[in-house]
Amino acid sequence: MSTVVAVDPPGLVRGLQERSARALPAMVLDHLDGWWLRYGDSGAWWASSVLPHSDAVPADLSGTIRSVEEFYAGHGTCTRFQISPGACPVGLDDALAERGYRADSTMSLQSAPTAQVIDRLPGDGLRVRLDDQPTAAWFDAWLAVHASGGDPGREWDMLRRVRQRSGYASVLTEAGVVAAGRAVIETGWAGVFGMATLPAARGRGAARTILAALARWAADHGTEHLYLQVQPDNTAARRLYDGAGFTELCRYHYRIGGQRRGSPADRRT
Repeated sequence: MSTVVAVDPPGLVRGLQERSARALPAMVLDHLDGWWLRYGDSGAWWASSVLPHSDAVPADLSGTIRSVEEFYAGHGTCTRFQISPGACPVGLDDALAERGYRADSTMSLQSAPTAQVIDRLPGDGLRVRLDDQPTAAWFDAWLAVHASGGDPGREWDMLRRVRQRSGYASVLTEAGVVAAGRAVIETGWAGVFGMATLPAARGRGAARTILAALARWAADHGTEHLYLQVQPDNTAARRLYDGAGFTELCRYHYRIGGQRRGSPADRRT
C-alpha cells in the first residue's frame, strides 16, 4: 500500500493542486483573498470547486464564505471547497462543517520520481501512440469511460483551454483505441490525468502501458517528477500506482454546500 510521506518543501501540496487546476482549467476563474473561485460547465465538477489557498484566515471568514456562495449561486450551482492539508487556512474545514457543508469525495494526492516509474513499468508489447493534442479516437475512448451524460463539446472546450505542454497517450489495437491518458507538464512536474481503459481491454496491461508511455514522454521533456490524484477505494488504480512507485503525499476532501434551488443536479464522473 502507499504510505504517507512528509510534505517537503512547504507548499508542495498547494503547488501541485494549483498545477492540477491549470491542467483542468475552469471556464471562469476569480480570486478572493487568495482563494481560487472556479466555475466550469463540463462534467468535471471538481473543476468548479474553490481552492481556498492562503496561510492566513480571512479577517471576516464568514463574510468571505458568503461571498464565495454568492459567486456559485450566480452560476446556478452549489458551493464546493477543496480542503487540502497544508494548503488551506487552519479552521476552515470546521467552519464549513458548522455551516452545514458535508464532507465528500476523499482523494489521495500521490507523487513519484519519473525515472522510477519508467524502471518499474517495462513494456508489454502493446502498440502506443503519443500526440500533443487529443485526437478524436483518444477522446472517444476517454468519453466511453468517463462520460458524465452532458455535452461532450464542453469537455473538448476544457482541453482546449490547457496552455501547458500536454501529451496524449493511446493504446491501439485492431479494434481502435482501447486505453487513453494524458499528462500535463508545468515547472518540473507532470500531472497524470484522464486514465481510461475500455472494459473489454481491462486486465491486459493497457493502463500500465499508458502510464509508462506518459512517464517516458515526461522524461523526454526533462520532467523529473509525476503526480496524480486517485480515489483511495479504486483498488485497480491503486494497485497500478503502487506498483509504479507512487507514494501518498496527503489525502484531501471536498466540503459541499446545499444545492441551490433551480441549480443543475450534482454531476460526477
